[in-house]
Amino acid sequence: MENQISPVAQTILDQIQYTDCCALKAWGASEFFSVPATKEFQGGLYFTVDGVEFQGTVKIELRWVDDYTVSFIKSGKLRHQVKGVYYDMLVDVIDYVEGKKMDTNNRSFKQLSK
Repeated sequence: MENQISPVAQTILDQIQYTDCCALKAWGASEFFSVPATKEFQGGLYFTVDGVEFQGTVKIELRWVDDYTVSFIKSGKLRHQVKGVYYDMLVDVIDYVEGKKMDTNNRSFKQLSK
């Protein structure tokens, strides 16, 4: 990565690569940046993707309760968001960019589609 990113952002990248070493390439991921901490989030990572079904920005934010909120943003507008994501679910959730849908019956997270 050309940009220096925060430890939280690096941890997210490491978790994605540990789960699926080819996922970032499959999503056409590039331009990685840190998301600063806020009252709700410890920080996070955002990057651009060039998937089959979605091209835009993916933002992954770590909540203080230790789960993630994953947002899919296109042209500055929130298109899809999944809350309550744990590290081992990141790849399955972000596969949305390739048109894959996650089986939410067996997962304990809330999904907000926009």
